[in-house]
Amino acid sequence: MPNVTFSNPSYKDKTVYAVAGSHVETVLKIARENKIPINFSCQDGECGTCLIKVSSLDAKGRMGGPLTEKEKTVLRNLGKLTAEEIETMELDDLPSPWRLACQMIVRDEDILVEY
Repeated sequence: MPNVTFSNPSYKDKTVYAVAGSHVETVLKIARENKIPINFSCQDGECGTCLIKVSSLDAKGRMGGPLTEKEKTVLRNLGKLTAEEIETMELDDLPSPWRLACQMIVRDEDILVEY
């Protein structure tokens, strides 16, 4: 089971276990189920309220699936990623440190989520 550690300066860090192999649970869903107060609004990847910074805690370094088209648009609009950075990540198969909690699917990897 992957460990997901949620970190925020206003709260004590909390590590939870995601369901291994499900590949359907978003970071936001896991946070809500575990009473972790990540801000959110639309839950559909349109508003950017659930912006998070993600780091890998294991050797895989994958940090979830690729950015969704909604994430690309919102992250560009928020100034977190440029079109060039997104293109480089896609070409080199690199993960993005910035994600939307409602869009990022947790895979079988340990991650740190800063919110």
